[in-house]
Amino acid sequence: MPKITSISTYNPPYTLEQSNIENLTKELFEDKIPQLNRLLKVFENGDIQTRHFCVPLEWHQSEHSFEERNNLYIELATQYSIEVINNCLNSDFLESPLHPSEIDAIIFVSSTGISTPSIDARVMNHLPFSDRTKRIPLWGLGCAGGASGISRAFDYCKAYPSSKVLVVCVELCSLTFQPNDFSKSNLIGASLFADGAACALVCGDEAELATTKTVPHITATASKWMPDSEDVMGWDIKNNGLHVVFSKSIPSIITAWLGPFIDDFLGEQQVTKAELTNFVAHPGGKKVLKAYEETLELTEDHTHISREVLKSNGNMSSPTVLYVLEQFMKKKHNNDELGLLVALGPGFCGEAVLLKWRD
Repeated sequence: MPKITSISTYNPPYTLEQSNIENLTKELFEDKIPQLNRLLKVFENGDIQTRHFCVPLEWHQSEHSFEERNNLYIELATQYSIEVINNCLNSDFLESPLHPSEIDAIIFVSSTGISTPSIDARVMNHLPFSDRTKRIPLWGLGCAGGASGISRAFDYCKAYPSSKVLVVCVELCSLTFQPNDFSKSNLIGASLFADGAACALVCGDEAELATTKTVPHITATASKWMPDSEDVMGWDIKNNGLHVVFSKSIPSIITAWLGPFIDDFLGEQQVTKAELTNFVAHPGGKKVLKAYEETLELTEDHTHISREVLKSNGNMSSPTVLYVLEQFMKKKHNNDELGLLVALGPGFCGEAVLLKWRD
């Protein structure tokens, strides 16, 4: 079974209290959104205390073109990728550091900026990767991207069992904020989304690499897509940039749709929900976590780590589930403990990864 042998996360430099962001949003949208004070309660009710951003709060008080935003995305996504890759290859999970030239493939995941060549190619100009390294950029998966990246690394390592694959997720959601978009979706996005970067190292069965801890092995993965659901979440791309699409029906969709998907997947693997010790959930928001609990018959103990990540970081889109996984991997685990990693995103789609902790 391919295994996740190391993981790291990186918080951008500007850490802001939720109340500070609420005050700026109120200042920008005053007299432009009906019943604004009532709607601003989403900032207080979302169970988020702090978030991390790649730009200071005052950056949003002036106009920025799509070109300026995207150029900044390319610069900072490259910088944060280098940081988080270095941390992953030199982490305490590994008995000895791993050199970039030993990496066989990079899966780069992002949805908050556009870059051709993709960010992974730019990173390879700064770190000594082999020029034969496979590059697999994934774009447009949004919040599902972290789990999808792990799944595709699993597929790669099943095909090439001696391989070592990096999954790098970077999202700079703050650069997409639109101060002239007075929709409720934009307001909710302003209360929820943040910036972050994460990197996981996935190794095949025949990869020679020693770890210092019991780590999660990937036993199986599953993907599911919902037809005609483009308006559930995603981007509207306009002249001034990316405008968030965020349907209020997401929690009810999860409640009705996710349960049967997970039941089918676990049934195929001859595993019951009662056997799952670790629930590694992408915390899309407070209501999303509640929907997970209802449809998968979980307690708040199961979603505690996801709630803590949401409280301290907000929703960073694709890296968020890896922030949750990092916290699980730091804990001590018994051999053969089972876990389920789950994330949902635009499409509308879901990605599930069945994990088993082993030495």
